[in-house]
Amino acid sequence: MAPTITAAMANSQEHLTLNHKLRKPLVEKLRRERINSSIEQLKSLLGPEFLKQQPDSKLEKADILERTICFLTQLMEQNQQQRGRLNQLEHLDSSFDDNQKEAEISQNSTVQTSKNEDPEVKVWRPW
Repeated sequence: MAPTITAAMANSQEHLTLNHKLRKPLVEKLRRERINSSIEQLKSLLGPEFLKQQPDSKLEKADILERTICFLTQLMEQNQQQRGRLNQLEHLDSSFDDNQKEAEISQNSTVQTSKNEDPEVKVWRPW
């Protein structure tokens, strides 16, 4: 009985190996198609950027990837610069608000002290 189980397992292993050998080229082909499709999508999204640099040349996949990286890097740098400017503006706005509040408080205290002083009352001086 043991030999038949071993034979069945060996047959199963051969079947899995054969199945794997048949599927591997198909899986690899699908993987390459996905890669090529994604590269073509990048090329179409960044088409105007590519045409500016070399309008007549045929771009290789590596060129498309390299230029995409350069474009994304520039985009990220611009984004960081804009965030820095926005932070500066927010800081200036908050300091302006603080100064405006201080000015209002100072103005209110000046108005209150001048209300307390009666301009008609003269100080009596004996000399």
